[in-house]
Amino acid sequence: MVNIVGEKIRLTKASTAQLDELYYWRFEEKQQKAKKWNGPYIPETWLSKEQHREKWLEEESIASGVPASLIITADEKTIGYVGAYWVDQNTNWLETGIVIYDTEYWNGGYGTEAYRLWIDFLFEFTDLHRLGMSTWSGNDRMMKVAQRLGMKEEARIRKARMVEGEYYDAIKMGILREEWIVQCK
Repeated sequence: MVNIVGEKIRLTKASTAQLDELYYWRFEEKQQKAKKWNGPYIPETWLSKEQHREKWLEEESIASGVPASLIITADEKTIGYVGAYWVDQNTNWLETGIVIYDTEYWNGGYGTEAYRLWIDFLFEFTDLHRLGMSTWSGNDRMMKVAQRLGMKEEARIRKARMVEGEYYDAIKMGILREEWIVQCK
C-alpha cells in the first residue's frame, strides 16, 4: 500500500470513500473552479459514480507497486490527486499532473508539496529517465509550481489552446532524473 506522508498532505491509493469524494469535486461541486485551470480546453466526459470508480480502479500501474494515480488528502479530506501516464516506455518518459479541487487548499503550498512528493516517488521507484508536464500559458500557478520543482520549459506551441474563446500557448515542461537528483541533495 502506497502511503506518502508530507508536512501538509498525504498521497495514498484511493479508497471507495475517497473516490466518492473525488467524484463530488469532479462532477457535483457547483463552482468547478479547478476546471477553469486544469486543462479547460479538454472536454471531460461525464461519468456516473460507478463508472468513475471502475475507471479509476482499472487504471494500469506505471510499474510494479507504482500506481498511475494517488489521492491527495489534507486534514483528513480528499482535496485532489496526482497522476502519470507513459509518453514513451522505450525511453522511460512519463507525463505527470496534479489537480487540487478544493479551493481552500489553493495558494498554501499543498500542490507544490504533493507534486514534489509524487515526482520523488516516481523517480525513486522506477527507472524513469524524464518526467514531463503539460499546461497552457494562462495557468501561471502550475508553471510556477513546475519551475519551483526544477522543471524547465521545453516547448511552447503558440496559440494551440483555446480557453473561453481566446487562444493561449501550449506549454511543455520537464525534468531529467539527473537534474532531480542534483536538486534533492
